Amino acid sequence: MPSAPTPFAPPPARPISTRECPARLALACFGAFCLLAAVAFEPIAQAAAPVREDPPAVLTFKERTKPTKVLSLEALLQACGAQEVEVDDPYRGERTRYQVLSFRCVLDQGFAARGGAASLAQESLLLRARDGYTRPAAGSVVVDPNAQLAFGEPGLEAPRFRPIDRRQIDPSPFYLVWTGVAHGDPHEHPWPYQLDTIEIAPFEAAFPHTAPSGLARSDVGWRGYALFQQSCSACHAINGEGGKVGPDLNVPRSIVEYRPLQQIRDYIRNPEATRYTSMPAHPQLTESDLDALIAYFRAMSARKHDPRPGAGS
Repeated sequence: MPSAPTPFAPPPARPISTRECPARLALACFGAFCLLAAVAFEPIAQAAAPVREDPPAVLTFKERTKPTKVLSLEALLQACGAQEVEVDDPYRGERTRYQVLSFRCVLDQGFAARGGAASLAQESLLLRARDGYTRPAAGSVVVDPNAQLAFGEPGLEAPRFRPIDRRQIDPSPFYLVWTGVAHGDPHEHPWPYQLDTIEIAPFEAAFPHTAPSGLARSDVGWRGYALFQQSCSACHAINGEGGKVGPDLNVPRSIVEYRPLQQIRDYIRNPEATRYTSMPAHPQLTESDLDALIAYFRAMSARKHDPRPGAGS
């Protein structure tokens, strides 16, 4: 079994730079500099580098028309107990050990008033992260016993996680991970880090201005809408609704109004062929899927609803 990951060490303090004195005042400046260095610079050099602190380890549970519930890590540990698991982490690209809580047990605690995890099988959930990532997920998926809620890595205290992903950000307070090889694809199973809120809400109810209202139900744009929910909405918004990590795809201008269609298709399929980015590739999308997404974007370009004050709709 691999050893625990190497603890994260904060970078050393950046060296202090000083301005050069004009030549005609060089001697006077030198004397002043020595005095200031003795008084001011030495304490700075000896000061410890700032320590990165974890955000409060609390998880919020929401359901429309019902009171919000907030549980701390301590409360969840008391109810569910901790264990260690090793997973194939798609964002680290390596096997990683985490300290975890059973996600099913966490759902039992957060939604106890409605019957816990067992009551979620037919529900739609939104898994919201601190950075604006908002992943829709079926209740029937997240109650799988392979779902684990990571709250740290063995041997680490503050911070509890090493930085993750291309952006090298802190996954705290919680990171949803999955055991089992079949659950390692983030396109198929949600792997949100910085998870801080679990909300019971149908996507269209939570984000009503993302729907192509008035479009004939036989139109392929509706299939594109379903694909947008599954593959795009975690990071991207339409009309200001959805994920906040990437840009809005409809306001003030729709992506189909300023990008060539073939460029859009190529970028969705493999964005890093164009530029280095945190946006994942989508090799699983077929040509028919891309046609449907383009049809959805076109339909929404005629249904703008800009939420910014004074922007109009």
